[in-house]
Amino acid sequence: MRLILPALALCAAPATALESEPFRPATADEQSARAAVSIADYRFDDLLWENDRIAFRIYGRQLEKAEPPSSSGVDAWGKRVRWPFMERQLRTGDQHADHGEGLDFYNVGTGRGTGGLGIWYDNKLWTSRNYVRPRILHSGGDVADFTVDYEPWPVDVLRTVRETRRFTLRAGTNFTRMTSTITSNSDADLIVAIGISKRPISGGRLGDVRKDSAGARLSWWGPADGDKGRMAAAVIVDPASFAGFAEDADNYLALVRVRPGRPFVYYSGAAWDRGGDFATREAWNSYVDAQRPDF
Repeated sequence: MRLILPALALCAAPATALESEPFRPATADEQSARAAVSIADYRFDDLLWENDRIAFRIYGRQLEKAEPPSSSGVDAWGKRVRWPFMERQLRTGDQHADHGEGLDFYNVGTGRGTGGLGIWYDNKLWTSRNYVRPRILHSGGDVADFTVDYEPWPVDVLRTVRETRRFTLRAGTNFTRMTSTITSNSDADLIVAIGISKRPISGGRLGDVRKDSAGARLSWWGPADGDKGRMAAAVIVDPASFAGFAEDADNYLALVRVRPGRPFVYYSGAAWDRGGDFATREAWNSYVDAQRPDF
């Protein structure tokens, strides 16, 4: 994988539009990797992370101007190979086509995607702009690990918040472990809403959502998107801080009560029904139920 940064490095290169390259198969060395993180400074600082089962992306600040609307939601790609493929595919400029390893057809839009968050206040979701200041802690081997910041954003006129979030994706799982620290100019508790987009494929169909209050788990099995198949997603939060479910026009939401300045953990996962692991809704839901998160 190119553009793998050393530990604690920052992405200082200017963000630019993509100059496409032909798709190329993975080399033998690339096929030996099971997890990777890269920053696409050739495409507005998209931040890509994946393991042997699933692939994710978040968006840099430059994309807000280049391809609006852009958001701090989490994108997921369909993936069928057991090695990193996102960067090689993104460099083609044709990531929405299946070149044999997977494709990007999940549309985050202005939603939370697969595990983005916001503050829930007055029955409304208050969200940040796109990420800044990435720091890659580990890439390669069996773990992809990094942190990003989200600069201060308002919650109505009540308060201002900001976030630092750590993303850790180990090999062999479809779930990224998220460690979020939200600070504020007020010490009062926050209700944080962690979401799954309602309509991330063409046609506006909703798919099937399941809400498990006892397990503090929210899972979604998407509708078929033509010959591209289906995406699935799930969010798992700590039952000790779980505060219920909610919805807005764009998202299904799991709510957690959070103390400003105190880190909290949640898990965000996704899958593709053509990735070889979960061909049915029942298989995905059973997998979600079987998770035993470390909070």
